[in-house]
Amino acid sequence: MTTRLEASDREPRTTAEGHGGVALRDVRFAHPGRGRRAAPVAAVDGVTLAVAEREIVALVGPSGCGKTTLLELVCRLMEPDSGTLASAPAVLMPQRDLLLPWLDALDNAALALRIHGAGRDEARAGARPLFEAFGLEGFERARPYELSGGMRQRVAFLRTLLSGKPVLCLDEPFGALDALTRTEMRDWLGAALTREPRTTLLVTHDVEEAAVLADRIVVLTPRPARVAAILEVPLPRPRRGTDPAVVALREQALEALGA
Repeated sequence: MTTRLEASDREPRTTAEGHGGVALRDVRFAHPGRGRRAAPVAAVDGVTLAVAEREIVALVGPSGCGKTTLLELVCRLMEPDSGTLASAPAVLMPQRDLLLPWLDALDNAALALRIHGAGRDEARAGARPLFEAFGLEGFERARPYELSGGMRQRVAFLRTLLSGKPVLCLDEPFGALDALTRTEMRDWLGAALTREPRTTLLVTHDVEEAAVLADRIVVLTPRPARVAAILEVPLPRPRRGTDPAVVALREQALEALGA
């Protein structure tokens, strides 16, 4: 079953930078205050966490608690004010798919390869074989407006994978989808990460989604973010939201959140 560990009960797992993992120790960060004399706004307060190579860790917590800030720190979009952060190269996939409307699906996915210096034909050749595996075969030439929300997210995830970064930071990737599509995409993402395993930090407000996808669930406090509890998920994959063990884990996560 599951084990609940308070943050103070454990040391972070050994994780070395450059080997596909992430390690944060006593990381703190505050956003600048609005206005010249405004005080900084604390967002992350002493977070210690390690994510092993190819492990999937879900971050759950109240809205505005600092989950997205943690992802941005791991991706080096910002630097911590204090503490230490070591990570293999990481890429952020935000909630919005951010597909370019003037490019078709293939060129949107291949954009990651273009950024790394590949020519147009080379980039297309690198992206095309994955379209079948990702359930996108036949839609290579479709523009974003011709794709469903779920298909747009698949293209965005494919583009994220093609970046080649060993660490994926997924920020509410299905938050804008309807409930049925979200469930379908949740199952699809689980299969995709089995096929193309990467170290993954997943921010979600859906504790069932976290229980279905993650190896561990990290529960964060209201802002500023601290680690309130860590739930181990020693359950075989694939998992369903209706599985009794998943339902029990969901209840534990909600209890830790104070919901």
